[in-house]
Amino acid sequence: MNDVNVAPVAGEQSQRLIEHLTQLTLNGLDKRVPREARNRLLDGLGCGLYGAKMPWGKITADVAFAEESRGKASVFGRLESIAPARAALCNGTAMHGIELDDILGHVHPGSVVIPAALAAAEHCGASGERVLLGLIAGYEAMVRLSRAIGEAAWGFHITGIAGPVGAAVAAGVLMELSHEQIMNAVGIACSNAAGIKSFTQGNGGMIKRLHAGRAAESGVLACLLAEREFTAPAAAIDGRFGLLEVFGGEKANPTQLVDKLGHDYIICHIWTKVYPFCGALHTTAQALKSLRDKYDLQPAAIKNIRVGINSRAVALNGAISSPKETMAAQYSLPFVAAVALAADPKDPRSFENSALDNPTVCDLARRVESYVDPEMEAKYPRHRAAKVEVHLSNGTQLEASLLDAHGTPADPCSEDEVKEKFRCLTAESCDSRAIESILNIVEHIEELPSIAPLSAALAAGITS
Repeated sequence: MNDVNVAPVAGEQSQRLIEHLTQLTLNGLDKRVPREARNRLLDGLGCGLYGAKMPWGKITADVAFAEESRGKASVFGRLESIAPARAALCNGTAMHGIELDDILGHVHPGSVVIPAALAAAEHCGASGERVLLGLIAGYEAMVRLSRAIGEAAWGFHITGIAGPVGAAVAAGVLMELSHEQIMNAVGIACSNAAGIKSFTQGNGGMIKRLHAGRAAESGVLACLLAEREFTAPAAAIDGRFGLLEVFGGEKANPTQLVDKLGHDYIICHIWTKVYPFCGALHTTAQALKSLRDKYDLQPAAIKNIRVGINSRAVALNGAISSPKETMAAQYSLPFVAAVALAADPKDPRSFENSALDNPTVCDLARRVESYVDPEMEAKYPRHRAAKVEVHLSNGTQLEASLLDAHGTPADPCSEDEVKEKFRCLTAESCDSRAIESILNIVEHIEELPSIAPLSAALAAGITS
């Protein structure tokens, strides 16, 4: 009888996770954990400030401000403040707006957790230390939940499914809600899980950006409701008809919620994206760019390109060779490959609508073939590896393969690279003094009694 496995009580593992995350203190964590939280914050701010200038960022903010809601929360690129949930909506949409926000697995935690944490912090006057704790907790909750759901949720955008819970945990920590209140907020957030991957099919429009914004908004709103004693199911994650059962089905793995909990923190193992397109294509672009640099390749000398990758990437990214919008370009393997060989794959402007008719890139994209490579397939999902072949008109064949792209946990960006990325992304939207001020504030944010100096620096840096 002692060998019989007893099934966990409904909600038990999610309760353990939330209880652990709400009791974190900076003093109880290894120093690298808050350091990486600062890096995540800086990276997210850079993405958000750039994304606020994009059409989707402007439209979302215009709609939010037209409502004339009142609050203390800042919106990137705007001087006025707004209600916290709406600020999270605007900033999450902006931060996820150029495909440069951080990622791990299939989720983008930064563009959900950071906007929720900042909005909640401004709303309640939380300290910089609480902001870091909220980020650490929110990243942990969101990524663990995405892993527990697993690959079964094909067709759903997991950022929009796991995001509301990550945002609720982050905001709840910032607002210092009780355990019961945060569990209610999580329960509310679970009913706001949403997002489908129709945006991958060549005419995605702007909707993917909104998935992160809505997730961030949902988490903040859930906490505001729970603070006023709005209640929700206690086992909305891992109970009957909970998030794991509904989206993960039989392949859901609830143990991922608590596996090695407290031994290490996910925020220390996040992928800092160096290219503004789908993460599944980074190894392809990096491998092709390395061949271009090594052999000084010119587009006119290239006959065709073959890319061997995993089956998921072929299915989602392989078909679109002539994208007509930014979203489609960022998810098009042929277009990304062509940009890597003929333009600047690190520059978001290479994927804006004005760049999609570049004749050199478009001609090259039509000569890209993708296929499922058995070796690359075997390495997925642990690695998003790629094998590339460039066939030249003179008969020469050049080859390269790459297991992990730069920026991933296997080949992480340095702190200096994160700072340089921030400077590049903010160069056109912030003046130089504000940029350096934001860098300094983030580096010492845990010393701040409130994040008012950060809010002021963000507003002071607006150049247009």
